Amino acid sequence: MNQYEDEGESRWLIASQLEPIDARKVYPCFDDPAMKATFKIRMVHHPSYTALSNMPAIDVSDYKDMNEGMLSALINVTTPVNWTVTTFETTPKMSTYITAFVVCKLGHVTTSERGNEIRIWASNDDIQKGYTQYALNVTGRIFSFMEDLFNISYPLPKTDLIALPQFTFGGMENWGLITFRAEYLLYRPQDKSTDKKRDLCEILAHEIGHQARGKILGTFIYQYNRATELHCNWFGNLVTMEWWNDLWLNEGFASYFGYLGAHYIEPTVSLDHHFSSTVVFPMLTMDSGLWPSQSVSDTYENRETAAIEELFNFVTYKKVIHKDNFLKIALLNLYLNSFSFSNAIQDDLWDHFQKVIDEQNDVQLPAPVKAIMDTWTCQSGFPLLTVNFSTGNISQEKFYSAKVKNSTNNTWVIPVSWIKNGSVQPLVWLDKSSKIFPEMALSDSEYDWIILNVNMTGYYRVRYDQKHWRRLTTVLENDPQAIPVVNRLQLMEDAYEVEMSGYTSYDSVLYLTKYLEKEDEIFIWGSALNKLHSYDWELILSDYELYPVLKNYFLPRILPIYHHCADLLHQRFDMEVEEDYINHDLEKILKITCWFRLRDCLNLASEIFTKWMKNPVRGGPACFSRTICCYGVQLGGEKEWDFLWNIYKQNSTGWEEKNSIFFALSCTHEKWLLQRFLQYTLNDSSTPEYQYQVADIIENVARNEVGHWIAWTFLTDNWSHLYNSDNDIQSFVNSTLEHIQKEKVSMTWKEMISKKEEKRNMKCPVDTYEMPCLARMFTKRLRRNSQMFQHCVPQSFSTLPALDKHKNFNIARHQLT
Repeated sequence: MNQYEDEGESRWLIASQLEPIDARKVYPCFDDPAMKATFKIRMVHHPSYTALSNMPAIDVSDYKDMNEGMLSALINVTTPVNWTVTTFETTPKMSTYITAFVVCKLGHVTTSERGNEIRIWASNDDIQKGYTQYALNVTGRIFSFMEDLFNISYPLPKTDLIALPQFTFGGMENWGLITFRAEYLLYRPQDKSTDKKRDLCEILAHEIGHQARGKILGTFIYQYNRATELHCNWFGNLVTMEWWNDLWLNEGFASYFGYLGAHYIEPTVSLDHHFSSTVVFPMLTMDSGLWPSQSVSDTYENRETAAIEELFNFVTYKKVIHKDNFLKIALLNLYLNSFSFSNAIQDDLWDHFQKVIDEQNDVQLPAPVKAIMDTWTCQSGFPLLTVNFSTGNISQEKFYSAKVKNSTNNTWVIPVSWIKNGSVQPLVWLDKSSKIFPEMALSDSEYDWIILNVNMTGYYRVRYDQKHWRRLTTVLENDPQAIPVVNRLQLMEDAYEVEMSGYTSYDSVLYLTKYLEKEDEIFIWGSALNKLHSYDWELILSDYELYPVLKNYFLPRILPIYHHCADLLHQRFDMEVEEDYINHDLEKILKITCWFRLRDCLNLASEIFTKWMKNPVRGGPACFSRTICCYGVQLGGEKEWDFLWNIYKQNSTGWEEKNSIFFALSCTHEKWLLQRFLQYTLNDSSTPEYQYQVADIIENVARNEVGHWIAWTFLTDNWSHLYNSDNDIQSFVNSTLEHIQKEKVSMTWKEMISKKEEKRNMKCPVDTYEMPCLARMFTKRLRRNSQMFQHCVPQSFSTLPALDKHKNFNIARHQLT
């Protein structure tokens, strides 16, 4: 049930969400994905509303309540109503979880593509503003792209896409009636972010990918000199997993084609770059033990509701997609024709793969397809490959985010692609815990080098020894283009994760940063800055010895890419180019350069912010860039702060932009403005959603170098009010203490929380602590912050002066404040 504002009045709509096992709550059925049926749906509703379902309506007529107004009485309608009944065409044979209905007063815009009627439904206000136009323009193109790719036509006569004001999920692939959270379907013309368009295309292609082809997973089976590729695929709406333990067979393909479809519609965004940085590496992090990991597939069919719902996670959606190893289209068509409108299990897929392998001679696998693939889908985690280039030996072990002594003896059958001195070598297979490849033995020459996992076509990390990291750094310093761009990203990611997880004790990631002044790929800079930001920059900023060392080392390296970004931003903002021109990686470069107080960066932020204030109708500066807004407020005063606050309160401001503004409002160095900002959380009733972001506001203020104690004082002075509110009290404490390192507050805080917890007799939901929950959490976090500041950060960066050939870099020459 959704309530929303449209055309000056409050309205309601109802939309179903039946996945995974809620169809049984709506109508009597065998609510099992394997028990497919056809559905003839009739809906009785108020005549002023429109009813939608999977199929087109074939009849709309009056409905007479034959039971003396029982229907009206049932829904508490006091005045007589002439009800309407809408009857829909019978659906194709399908599973219960993708049946759907919507009853609404939304408007729509319409187009058609190859006989498929496409309607985008949204509030009339959003339609009038043109927010549905982008989705209308690209949806048909995505359908055609899918049909041409697989040579299979969309089997339904229409597709409705609904923008729901409130929706828990990003989207739901109901066959013929796709529902979206409004922010994932609507695009504001004034939004110039490449990320926004790309994200919208991804979710559109993801859900459309379910429609005719269902949900297919991509995982690698083999690679043959990057020419012969096999990528396993599955289906969801047309071909459905037999039970939820194989949900990965649904969601993987949809995720893969979300990225492929986004690249087709928005080709200016590199698929390789985007896929590696937003799918592969985040998935490796998620799957390394930071969170409880799971296997992709489970032979046990768990029938518990909670267990089924837990399967809808990042591992299920993303783990075994792989961009460079997808099944050939002929095999997709073969599988589709075999299982259309029916169900299958994982082993059925492997059987089809095996048949194709057996009928050709070009590629020889080291084991049957099932034996290879089960190592990837039936066990959790992924391998770490360790290379000894003296002997050519490669060993594998399960990778953990924190190295453990007694790890599992899991092994994978791994296709290992590799480059030697810039030339791609024949694929090899690692099918045991350790194996020697004589062709990988290297000489003592510093010009002899190897990189494993070419273009990240494998799902694993690689550990090199210190000598080889030095060789790779030398290669990059001499010519970054000698190493493929995705592998440059991989080196940065693997070096950092392997080092931070305790598998090496040398500063390989810092040595890699030496070459960065020659790196012109923004997305690699984005990754490098992400790793550097894992250190607490607020703490570094307050250290009079560490901050100048860091500045002197990194600033000369970042200046070339910064000036490129600044020129791009200047040119397109000044010329009002109707083109996307900023993304998250560019934002990171602006952020770190302004953090180093480069005068040119500060002037750029202030200049663009001022231009926006003079012409606010034009839209936010560079898609509401957090950095530009933050320093625009920080370098300004009350006028700039009030301007941004008023923008926040406008109904036309999107939620992403509001989050950016929330962050920027806490950047001011005027203490009284920070205090006023915090007070708004207690008494501002004009913006109701503001009340639900109290923890975020407190954290943002505490993050400000002049706001630590303002946030602390606010928290202690208003403890009773905040403690007894409906907000998550742990979030308040966590968000504030993340940025506090002073031991002197510990005892007072611990005593205050202990008394409150004793009075309230609150039980800890996860662990049983010797002291009350929050006091324990405070002590632990305070200790961690203090240790990190005193030991980890200075120790990590102590090697920088020795690394840097620019030790005498002239800070004044670059006009630093």
